[in-house]
Amino acid sequence: MIDVDAEYIFDSWYVAGLSSDFKQSLKSLKLLEESIVFFRTKSGEPVALEDACPHRKLPLSCGRLDDGVVECGYHGLTFDKTGRCVYSPTQPESVPNVGVKSYPVVDRYGLLWIWMGDVSTADPNEIFHIENYDNPNWGKTASGSMDIACHYLYVTDNLLDPSHVAWVHVSSFAGGGTEDVPLKVDKLEDGVVVSRWMQNREPPPYYAPMLKFKGNCDRKQHYECRVPSIAINKSIFTPAGEGGDDAALPKASFVNISYNFMTPIDADNTRYFWFQHRNGDPENEALSKQMFEAAKIAFIEDRDILVEVHKGMKYKRSKNINLGIDAGSMRFRKMIEKRIASARNGA
Repeated sequence: MIDVDAEYIFDSWYVAGLSSDFKQSLKSLKLLEESIVFFRTKSGEPVALEDACPHRKLPLSCGRLDDGVVECGYHGLTFDKTGRCVYSPTQPESVPNVGVKSYPVVDRYGLLWIWMGDVSTADPNEIFHIENYDNPNWGKTASGSMDIACHYLYVTDNLLDPSHVAWVHVSSFAGGGTEDVPLKVDKLEDGVVVSRWMQNREPPPYYAPMLKFKGNCDRKQHYECRVPSIAINKSIFTPAGEGGDDAALPKASFVNISYNFMTPIDADNTRYFWFQHRNGDPENEALSKQMFEAAKIAFIEDRDILVEVHKGMKYKRSKNINLGIDAGSMRFRKMIEKRIASARNGA
């Protein structure tokens, strides 16, 4: 199993934050243990630069933004949006031929995405595609975010584990079958899917008010993780006896998809973003708000558990074990491990 202190996958797109978080002002963030300063130009173009002046490494975020260029707060070295030094007040006729690293950034889906690796290989077409995002028949919640004091792979472990809901989310996502119905694990080219259909069950409290039908349901849990750390949790509900075929869902089916984006801060902290997407009621703002608040409560429940898991594993005095329910997360960790090793070996 991959060591949680191992390196990260750098040649990949990560979510830096909600697009609305970034203004025409300097904002410093640590991502994958790198300090980065973000801002927008007057035209709204996002910019991300290494947050360190090459002179004495004062963070550029301690300086000031002036008409799309960043002035260092120590001696005024000034850098444009590409990271190139364009002015040196103390030696204006001999501007140092230096710069700071510039990171590709793209606004998409209300999120700001950043490419952390080799700039020459950054392709915005590789940003994870969210199906039906612009479909007017689908409703979606606001996007949320929180920091979790744990390694990001403990979060992906959790998001590949449908069984934990029976104990962690008793008042929300839990429901009959979540503790003992067998799981199916499928490997994708860039990820893993853990899923199961549960037949003729009582709807869980969180979802029951949203269903367009009465009585018991057939329910599918679909837990999916994609490299580097994107999770898609899909819940499907049909009237009892009508589920089981994803390609031929009955008209009354309710589908809710939770998109989850985990960005490592460092080996002990993760920045977590999410929103939910449903196949109906696109104008129902009250429902969207209700779903957002309920999901946030559940994610706080996850956070509280994962913080303790991280501490327990980091300072463990005896060997831990894996259970059968960990098959999906172990497979995903192995995939991450291979990607990191391949990058390290130059493959």
